[in-house]
Amino acid sequence: MRLLVLGAAAGGGYPQWNCLCETCRLFWERDERVRASSQSSVAVTADGEHWLLLNASPDLRQQIMHVDAMRPSQTTMAREGAKRSSPIASVLITNGDVDHTAGLLTLREKQNFELHATGGVHDIIAANPVFHVLDPNHVTKRKVGVGEPFKPVPGLTAELFSVPGKVPLYLETETVDVGEESEMTVGVKLTAHGKTLFYIPGCAHIPDSLKARIAEADALLFDGTIFVDEEMKNAGVGEKTGRRMGHMPISGEGGSLNAFDGAKIKQRVYIHINNTNPIWIDGSEEKKTVEAAGWQVAYDGMDLSL
Repeated sequence: MRLLVLGAAAGGGYPQWNCLCETCRLFWERDERVRASSQSSVAVTADGEHWLLLNASPDLRQQIMHVDAMRPSQTTMAREGAKRSSPIASVLITNGDVDHTAGLLTLREKQNFELHATGGVHDIIAANPVFHVLDPNHVTKRKVGVGEPFKPVPGLTAELFSVPGKVPLYLETETVDVGEESEMTVGVKLTAHGKTLFYIPGCAHIPDSLKARIAEADALLFDGTIFVDEEMKNAGVGEKTGRRMGHMPISGEGGSLNAFDGAKIKQRVYIHINNTNPIWIDGSEEKKTVEAAGWQVAYDGMDLSL
């Protein structure tokens, strides 16, 4: 099983286009300790030809252009018998957030693929008429139930499971149930060739059931949105805490940094990293802290083979 990180950043990317927080300022000043990152998405394959896209980032076109494995190829063209071809055979959406669905509009160009999501997420997509550009003659929509294994591409088995989260920002009302476990925010278990990988880009907290589920994973890509809970306020760019946004902090009480201590997880990677998060900075105390605890920080182009 091979996984490519197409985008490691949270919504808005790094740097955010209109932000002068301390972390973004380093990029605008061309500081060599930081590198740009597009918005969160990964691609996985079990055979090297058919790829599953996990979340469709608004930056998807740019990501395809920058990653050779995602480009049209003679192999896929011959297989599909058409001038238009793509290694992307399936797309799986983990929630209805803009940074995970907007990239579907990039895939409207008469390309055959399957679109997998829970019924609730499919309902969100169907309710927005702009997504009607996805031609049903080419895009097969498949509703996937939580806990039901399926094969999105040859050789790869996927299973969705609920994680604590919330509805997308644009669907929030005056009362928001943050931390609910439902089909609106899911993690993904991927299995191929005897290896198991978990992808959880958004998680409000870690219940014991989640710890047990991933205790012996070969790899875990986990929500690294913010380093401290009040990061947005401290940076002067927002008032919401990380937990209010549906993302637990890395550090502090109840943080994710040491939440999996004792688990036999072979590789631990933080992904979906907000522009304010100082783990973007090579040599920062925050990045040193996560690395000392056995975590890696995802970056665009990161290549994991299991």
